[in-house]
Amino acid sequence: MDKSRPQARAVVVGSGIGGLTAALALHRRGWQVTVLERAASLRPVGAGIGLAPNALRALDTLGLGDELRELATWQGDGGLRTPGGRWLSRTDARAAAARFGGPLVMLHRSTLIGLLAGRLPEGTVRTGAPARLADPGTPGGRPARVAFPDGELEAELLVGADGIDSAVRTALFPEHPGPVYTGMTTWRTVIPAPGEPFAPHETWGRGALWGTQPLKDGRVYAYAAAAAPERSFAPDGEGERAELLRRFGHWHQPIPSILAATPADAILRHDVRQPARPLPAYHRGRTAVLGDAAHAMAPTLGQGGNQAIEDAVVLAHHLAPGADPGPGLAGYSADRMGRTAAIAAKSARIARLATLGSGPAVALRTALMVLAGRLGPGLALRTFDSIADWRPPTRTYADLAPEHPAGSTTC
Repeated sequence: MDKSRPQARAVVVGSGIGGLTAALALHRRGWQVTVLERAASLRPVGAGIGLAPNALRALDTLGLGDELRELATWQGDGGLRTPGGRWLSRTDARAAAARFGGPLVMLHRSTLIGLLAGRLPEGTVRTGAPARLADPGTPGGRPARVAFPDGELEAELLVGADGIDSAVRTALFPEHPGPVYTGMTTWRTVIPAPGEPFAPHETWGRGALWGTQPLKDGRVYAYAAAAAPERSFAPDGEGERAELLRRFGHWHQPIPSILAATPADAILRHDVRQPARPLPAYHRGRTAVLGDAAHAMAPTLGQGGNQAIEDAVVLAHHLAPGADPGPGLAGYSADRMGRTAAIAAKSARIARLATLGSGPAVALRTALMVLAGRLGPGLALRTFDSIADWRPPTRTYADLAPEHPAGSTTC
């Protein structure tokens, strides 16, 4: 970088996984970065997250991949079950790692947030700073400008990573209809693991699904989804716990044990929304959007956070500090729009399949799942072809060293 020129400035709005990954990637590229976060602290909202090989390779470019592999649980053999406990199909962790070049790992979101924030220079993240896009800027012309209660900031680059209700996206594309309810609601929790051992699993029933995944620290990440009217939330945590017991309390173990051990205040519930139609671009002027602000998707492929991480690394790859950001932002949009739209569409299809409510449709789905299971893990793994095998546009640890060993549930 030319020491005689002032350092190029980037402002990131939002300190979730996508925002902090973008901040770190841009910082490592040579940008002077400021992160503006509306909340009063960096305490992450959320529960567990699965990082697939595609996201881990992106994090390798930031020097975080191996540390995360050490801190996380490597997903072991598990599979898909019926509410009565019957295995419909089995997953093979070693086969998946061999096919996609690495493992799927599970960890708490707070662990990832802490690692990302800890690699940024002190003072980079400003909490309690709700931001408003005042001017997206023009490439080769005026800078982007963001306003917040204590004043304004100008920057050569602005990144909107402010989530599904992104104010940055709304300011960039006021004509876009924004996200709409998909018909599916979700619950998540992280609690100490029950006494009896269990294999990682996802269980599909009539109009609902449940998943249970172990974490390395002795806790378990459990999640559920169901077809439900929009905003049909219970008035308090006890009501949500009662709703989960009603829907899932009679399903196979360890589901009843997990529900019995789950405090009401440990349950998170969110309706699943995604854009009514894709954005026309992921940038305008000197401003880009990424993650849920650009392409919110159903959680059924587990790719929401993974795609935000990809976005961040690809964005920084295209944006050399000191250069006109116009061509780089156009390259970022071109690289990311088709891929994320396809993954969002596939996630939506699987969400509809997983929450079928008709008895005959569920019976047909079960029969097809059994057949797929008998044909071996390769058929199920094809779902993630062209997703989990993605590689970032720079050389990574995985390119320079032998593949990581697979098949263990812990590092």
